[in-house]
Amino acid sequence: MAEYKISAEVRSEFGKGAARRNRRDGKVPGVIYGHGAEPAHVVIPAHDLMMALKTPNVLINLQIDGKSQLVIPKAIQREAIRGFLVHVDLLVVEKGEKVTVEIPIHTEGELAPGGNLLEHVLNALPVETEATHIPESVTISVEGLEAGAAVLAKDISLPKGTSLAVEEDAVVLQVLSAQAEEPAAEGEEGAEGETAEA
Repeated sequence: MAEYKISAEVRSEFGKGAARRNRRDGKVPGVIYGHGAEPAHVVIPAHDLMMALKTPNVLINLQIDGKSQLVIPKAIQREAIRGFLVHVDLLVVEKGEKVTVEIPIHTEGELAPGGNLLEHVLNALPVETEATHIPESVTISVEGLEAGAAVLAKDISLPKGTSLAVEEDAVVLQVLSAQAEEPAAEGEEGAEGETAEA
């Protein structure tokens, strides 16, 4: 997995005024916590952080006062309309340590002919994995799946050192019949027609 090195500064100012100044200076306030230590408040260059966050569950090597600290993002707040970063919570991790994260799910292949629909019951898969080897995503083949078929969590192949953090029988994907709602719709139209004629 990718590791980004970013320089951060200890944050000493708080409140809305300080937040506005940070944004004007191109910095994002954040808090670092974990391993029983007191939470540390920092500011991080917004552009560097935004580039790092393009990778899900990215491992960030923060440089603070000449010291290195490995962290992963746990909560990201964005401005609702323009989408810029407002605040980030970062969890301290160590090499070899296990963490529970959600990794994106991608699909490949084509469903069986018939215009059926693929429903993502889970948009991300909860897993337990090494903090410094978090998979970027999992890929599931849906080639030839027909209506009624489902992919369970236990059916997904995971990289070595990664295990499920969800029930094995949890449904991840399922194939819905595109024809399922049509008869009901026709019946409703027919009933309306009969009412109109009456």
